[in-house]
Amino acid sequence: MKRGLILLLAGCMAGGIQNARAQQQMYTMTQATNGLRADLAPERLKQFEWLPGENAYTRAVIAGNQQVWVKYTVLGGRALPKTDTLLALNTLNQQLFSQRPLRALPALHWLDNTHAWFAMGNDLYNGTVENRTITFSKWCALPQDAENVTVNPQSRYIAYTVKNNLLLRTADGQELPVTQDADINIVNGKSVHREEFGIDRGIFFSPQGDLVAFYRMDQRMVNDYPVIDWSVVPAHANIIKYPMAGGKSHEVTLGIYQPSTRKTVFLKTTGEADHYLTCVTWAPDQQSVYVALLNRDQNHLSLNQYSATTGELIKTLFEEKDPKYVHPSHPLTFVPGKPDQFIWWSDRDGYTHLYLYNTAGQLQKQLTKGDWVVNELQGFHNATNEVIITAAKESPMEKHGYAVNLKTGALRRLDQAAGWHDIQVSSNGDYVLDSYTSKDVPSMAVITGLNGRYAETILKAADPLKNFKRPEIRQVTLKADDGTPLYGKLILPVDFDSTRQYPVIVYLYNGPNVQLIRNTFPYSGNLWYEYMAQRGYVVFTMDGRGSANRGMAFEQATFRRLGTVEMNDQLQGVAYLKSLPYVNQQKMGVHGWSFGGFMTTSLMLRHPGVFQAGVAGGPVIDWSMYEVMYTERYMDTPQQNPEGYANSNLLTQTKNLKGQLMLIHGTNDDVVVWQHSINFLRACVDNGVQVDYFVYPGHLHNVLGKDRVHLMQKITDYFDAHLARKDAAQQSAQRDK
Repeated sequence: MKRGLILLLAGCMAGGIQNARAQQQMYTMTQATNGLRADLAPERLKQFEWLPGENAYTRAVIAGNQQVWVKYTVLGGRALPKTDTLLALNTLNQQLFSQRPLRALPALHWLDNTHAWFAMGNDLYNGTVENRTITFSKWCALPQDAENVTVNPQSRYIAYTVKNNLLLRTADGQELPVTQDADINIVNGKSVHREEFGIDRGIFFSPQGDLVAFYRMDQRMVNDYPVIDWSVVPAHANIIKYPMAGGKSHEVTLGIYQPSTRKTVFLKTTGEADHYLTCVTWAPDQQSVYVALLNRDQNHLSLNQYSATTGELIKTLFEEKDPKYVHPSHPLTFVPGKPDQFIWWSDRDGYTHLYLYNTAGQLQKQLTKGDWVVNELQGFHNATNEVIITAAKESPMEKHGYAVNLKTGALRRLDQAAGWHDIQVSSNGDYVLDSYTSKDVPSMAVITGLNGRYAETILKAADPLKNFKRPEIRQVTLKADDGTPLYGKLILPVDFDSTRQYPVIVYLYNGPNVQLIRNTFPYSGNLWYEYMAQRGYVVFTMDGRGSANRGMAFEQATFRRLGTVEMNDQLQGVAYLKSLPYVNQQKMGVHGWSFGGFMTTSLMLRHPGVFQAGVAGGPVIDWSMYEVMYTERYMDTPQQNPEGYANSNLLTQTKNLKGQLMLIHGTNDDVVVWQHSINFLRACVDNGVQVDYFVYPGHLHNVLGKDRVHLMQKITDYFDAHLARKDAAQQSAQRDK
């Protein structure tokens, strides 16, 4: 008995030691950089899609050592879903790819509840369900240089672009050239306005799929800009069109093509030629198209209805104005079964909310209201006359699903767990997929019934970081100089000792349309932060005014003075850090990319001495050299706001630099063009200021893939060299032991 007890205790001790060792694992730089997209990513649903017209969904799962595509029919009540294995990877390879077998199922999409399609390169395949299995065959081969491929499920038409022109393939295989512009600077069927205003495409099929609207962008008047390809000898200049703030912008119209007549009608949009065409939406009866026209000043919007037959203006439904800017980002959403009612998004009361209108332009009801923003409109529950949304109602750091009654405006929450929820709604709205994550939940997916009587967990991911030595993370709330709450996170070094002093890295972005502080997994927000905490750094990050998800007053606080209010808020964070006895005020660093690179450089120059080291990636240096749509929204033009542009221009500030600053840029960056940092280097040389610099050949605005590991190692080495020489050496020696 005693011997057994001793053996049991010994086994427990051994298990405890092994468990303790497992939890001491440290990140490699590769894991810290790309791990959340690779081996350290929590398990998530693969290829989830609701079937049209059914309370059923499909997803890809592993069964019998291979990937299979399974249909689950939700039966409701307490019954488990009915399952049908529609396709196995081996079967698909036998059908189509016996010569070069696929290693994983391609992304499969439903056309209707018995037909699906997928693409391999520019080869398209379609399949039919019979006897609860699906058989695929070759559908068509598009040209090798086809882009923006858009398949319409109703008509089976396929629209695509080749170079600057739009083509259409009909259901019977006819190839129709919609446009034939010889000038490459007249671009058809692609996204426009630098993909601002929620624009992510340039092709818009009608509800029945037999008509197609498309953007036509004339950019001949826009300045040429060279992006150099250094991979060839001699190097080659690729000429793009880049509209800079205050300069010539492109001109956009909207065409409507009728395959039956093979003719195109262009909407007769009047006013300034360089205005913005946004929120393109077909009327349910296909007789008209709605377009929101936004003036170049971005402070006056008109929601217009145009005839799809003649292109003539039918009427202006309503207008929206704002002394700073109007920011339309969503098309109209027509209410199912009510072709005369639609939902419009607006920030008019200070927060992004939904408004119910009729097609006469009369406001029927403000559907959502409060000091919080609506994030997404995901579908409708027809049985209860509700629209399904996600919103930041509980907290700006969380997103939850809600059902809103279209008649009364009554709102009910659809989930119970804290965190960041993404919702997908079945075709009739009876069920939703609720996929969410939070501080303590790596990944969870639940199918729930809108009647509240059905819930089934279909995924609960294990913690992929459970064996790592992870830091303590503290939620921080500070106040801006006007009393506005500011949310941040403080990440403490592993093996934290409050009697020691540690170097600090502040990571920031603080620009429009981005939010860093959220209740998601991992709670740190970034494994590189945790990697630096393992190396003995305190890491701090905070969303200051100008960031997303907090309403218009919070966002517009930076209007016409980018880099001023945001820095004041970040300096509140610095003051907080300096109040902590374990922070070494003489070893503080700052890092950010893009707008965060602008902020990093601004802090180093406009508030010299606060940080001893900074690393700025892809930074905007002079806002007059950034793109029209984004810059003029937040700064007006350089002609209208010379003081604001002058104050934010970092080329005039280089002589103020104290401490160590490294700039990093991708040589092929077509967002923040390389000239920003090249001009900055010129200004540093002119002022006798030493600065460090590194470029990534061939990379665009972000350094991705395996080269990102190199990038993050370079940033880490820079902070080690200038903030933690002794600490880093000691920690490295301890790890070697």
